[in-house]
Amino acid sequence: MRDDNDYMRLALAEAAKAAEAGEVPVGAVVVAPDGDVIAAAHNAPVGSHDPTGHAEIRALRDAARLIGNYRLTDMMLFVTLEPCAMCAGAISHARIARLVYAADDPKGGAVMHGPRFFEQPTCHHRPVVEQGPFGEDAAAMLKDFFRARRKS
Repeated sequence: MRDDNDYMRLALAEAAKAAEAGEVPVGAVVVAPDGDVIAAAHNAPVGSHDPTGHAEIRALRDAARLIGNYRLTDMMLFVTLEPCAMCAGAISHARIARLVYAADDPKGGAVMHGPRFFEQPTCHHRPVVEQGPFGEDAAAMLKDFFRARRKS
């Protein structure tokens, strides 16, 4: 049986795909209650010409299509970076049961930082939120990506 480390490794592999494509390296994985990975995606707003093309949104869309329901009740989402406000809203609407993220995002995050989306009285569904494994790895991948972009 897989555990949080395995799922986050899959999300990190998705983040690496984003970096290879010149996108901000963020990856996400949706996991069903039985432990099966039903969707995996990486950031692609630039390549898809879609401002909503964040890893979380793309993974949630794929999972919803697969099961034929926009509500992903009892499912888990593993993501390499603390979600932004847009993604937190989508996570809430999808009714994700558990959100596990690797790296904090003090500047753009909206779960533990900024607006703390799930703590707002207007938020209708609040997943269990945990900072999971490989936060340093995810943060290093992001730092390396932006460092390389500044040099070019």
